[in-house]
Amino acid sequence: MKLPRREFLHLAAGAAALPAVSRIARAQTYPTRPIKMIVAFPPGGPTDTLARLTAERLSVSLGQTVIVDNRPGGGGGSVGSKAAATADPDGYTLLVASPSMAVAPGPYRNVGYDPIKSFASVVMVARSHPILVVNPAVPAKSVQELVAYAKGNPGKVHFGSPGFGPGPI
Repeated sequence: MKLPRREFLHLAAGAAALPAVSRIARAQTYPTRPIKMIVAFPPGGPTDTLARLTAERLSVSLGQTVIVDNRPGGGGGSVGSKAAATADPDGYTLLVASPSMAVAPGPYRNVGYDPIKSFASVVMVARSHPILVVNPAVPAKSVQELVAYAKGNPGKVHFGSPGFGPGPI
């Protein structure tokens, strides 16, 4: 049986599209197992809290468990970031990143990842605005006054930071 040219072309185009359609159909089954969301900071902090809220909503949306895996340490979150960077690139390991992840390779050697090449950004979950606060007993009402106070009292003013750690000024 000989097919008319037009019908043959339709069948050929359909056959050529089958591999692509097959990939699309497979992609729609994601996720088929739990997803790990790595947080490069200890439990209880702002990044962990945000990750847990996001994981809960993502679990409901995807119909699959999202497990929060805290991996603190290494300075700037480099232990958790390295774990995510070296995980299988299969979409089942996510990293809740913070700016310190991108900065860590500067002051710390051999963190085990490149902040540009090792990750692909998926979505911005939140934006934060750092604030500077002091105990009301500190005689400073502005940044300039705080700097002057710290310079006038060397070694007596300390600060806390979620980034590279606390230290004396």
